[in-house]
Amino acid sequence: MTDALKIGIAGLGTVGASLARIVQTRANALAIACGRPLTITAVSARSKGKDRGFDLDGIAWFDNPVEMAETADIDVLVELIGGAEGAADQSVRAALARGLHVVTANKALLAKHGVALAKMAEEKGLLLNYEAAVAGGIPVIKTLRESLTGNHFSRLYGIMNGTCNYILTRMEKEGLSFADCLKEAQRLGYAEADPTFDIEGNDTAHKLAILTTLAFGSQIAADEIYLEGISNISIDDIQAAHDLGYRIKLLGVALKTATGIEQRVHPTMVPLDSVIAQVDGVTNAVALESDILGELLMVGPGAGGNATASAVLGDITDIAKSRPGAQQVPILGRPAHLLEPYAKAEMTLHEGGYFIRLSVVDRAGVFASIATRMAENNISLESIVQHAKSAASGDESKNIILVTHATMEHSVRQAVAAIKGEGYLLGEPQVIRIERTKSA
Repeated sequence: MTDALKIGIAGLGTVGASLARIVQTRANALAIACGRPLTITAVSARSKGKDRGFDLDGIAWFDNPVEMAETADIDVLVELIGGAEGAADQSVRAALARGLHVVTANKALLAKHGVALAKMAEEKGLLLNYEAAVAGGIPVIKTLRESLTGNHFSRLYGIMNGTCNYILTRMEKEGLSFADCLKEAQRLGYAEADPTFDIEGNDTAHKLAILTTLAFGSQIAADEIYLEGISNISIDDIQAAHDLGYRIKLLGVALKTATGIEQRVHPTMVPLDSVIAQVDGVTNAVALESDILGELLMVGPGAGGNATASAVLGDITDIAKSRPGAQQVPILGRPAHLLEPYAKAEMTLHEGGYFIRLSVVDRAGVFASIATRMAENNISLESIVQHAKSAASGDESKNIILVTHATMEHSVRQAVAAIKGEGYLLGEPQVIRIERTKSA
């Protein structure tokens, strides 16, 4: 058996502590599987005295993760600090500059600096693995980088944030408001004290940007993603969707079009009989559509200590099994210097149509006015119905629910803007895309 792979862990939160415990308790099995022992030789965290459930004896402690990356006796740095800047970025760059392999679960770091870090690693023949950065325990990175090589992808989409999926699931199943479900998610530890990054779609956008690069061979472009969160989803939307045969999910979607790449994160109506509609709670799901394989849907735990640690451990074992000097798998699916410039496609024709909810004054002529504004913008309606508001609303207004056929994004926006000028609308209109998904 060859020399041990020496590991330094930067960040001993839920994931880091879980990883350390697994490496220590399953040392024999891991050594057999990898052909060499895995040994944690250094760690870095804020508090040394905290009991994290693993043995620190014989492990070098560093208060500064950058110092650990620069000086510790390690072969691979595992970065679990988080954030796009500061210690996370500095420690990863220091490790690569020193000639160390890197494993990270940091989607924010990769979304901002992934191309630059990939170039650093590839120039030195190093591995930069990041399976845990997207969809937790689902092996979507390895699938795109290795298993589906040769496939040409046309679309990918998925539920990539467990916090949002948990909230939407609870709203539907228990009839609770968004605010009540968010409080419960925070109590259970599924949502942060400041949940903005999750509920406004930023977390999903970072993950989508990474998957888009792997699927389409373009440079990472997280700032080019159309973004809507779920904070404006009401119980009326949830109930109307269900009555129409749909369920609302926050999806990240990327499409390859004739004019470029379309990336978007937003609440989406998916048919109740679709596979992805059955993905509830904190579970994640990612669907890939390609010319050879067709459609592949992967479902699994998207967060949590053990699920994420499992993905990190898989990345470490890949490094342990790698042969020095062997050709490495390109970090972003193709060599970083060959990634194509990102070409943003305009959001034009939406294949699945739109759900539009309008809260209006209950008076004659409103139906006719709405239908006229839609016709003026060449929008074909599948249905237009009056829908009772939830009892919690406590007013005399009515909801008008429209479902369109496939139409242009700008046409919907123009029609809604015209309706807002008519004087009978109460509050902001709700517009949710209906997405084509794989049936059960």
